[in-house]
Amino acid sequence: MTRITLIFATEMEENKDIHILVVDDEEDLCEILKYNLETEGYQVDTAFSGEEALSLNVTNYQLILLDVMMGGMNGFSVARKLRDNEQTAHIPIIFLTAKGSEQDKVTGFNLGADDYISKPFSIREVLLRVRAVLRRTNIDKSEEPKHQLQYKGLIIDLDRKVVEVDGQDVVFTKTEFGILCTLLEKMGRVYSRHDLIRRIWPTDVIVSDRTVDVNITRVRKKLGPYADNIVTRLGFGYYFDA
Repeated sequence: MTRITLIFATEMEENKDIHILVVDDEEDLCEILKYNLETEGYQVDTAFSGEEALSLNVTNYQLILLDVMMGGMNGFSVARKLRDNEQTAHIPIIFLTAKGSEQDKVTGFNLGADDYISKPFSIREVLLRVRAVLRRTNIDKSEEPKHQLQYKGLIIDLDRKVVEVDGQDVVFTKTEFGILCTLLEKMGRVYSRHDLIRRIWPTDVIVSDRTVDVNITRVRKKLGPYADNIVTRLGFGYYFDA
């Protein structure tokens, strides 16, 4: 028990240097998120509109939780402005929204979102997603930076070239590993078959679209509960849906 307490205290101490901005026009929700994030040791500010958020010195924050459906300027518009500004373009964004359609998620990720959480959500889920995004962007100082990609229980160790699915190591071929890394690295971004061929296969090898499709099928089978996260965008290609 003492060891667990010490670990928790250490994480809180290290989290105190991380500043998070919560933007949502539901003031009660903002306060709930603020309270729970501060319980984890983070420094948290709130804004109740997109306009208010942009009036702040956003460069002070290491992460933004941003609602999409707000009165006035919506979350997508706020994200565009942040991404168009070189001083704020690097700040990770997690969208919070009741808009959970495939197209909305694609729009969010194409705007550079780092994650997308659909309402209603549990506080535990938000805290886990926040930690995962901070870890991926090497801002979370509670752990040494790791060369890995992660979505929930799906973890890719880029150094060891190992894929872990809910705690179990799964063997991937070099091609399958390359496909999964490409899709997971930019979740929500649609890659055409040509894009995948150009990124993964040697330039002196002739690869058909059918070969790409077969490898995608193999990757899906090995992902188990995350198989459906690899989505086919008819007429365009494939993407990893978070």
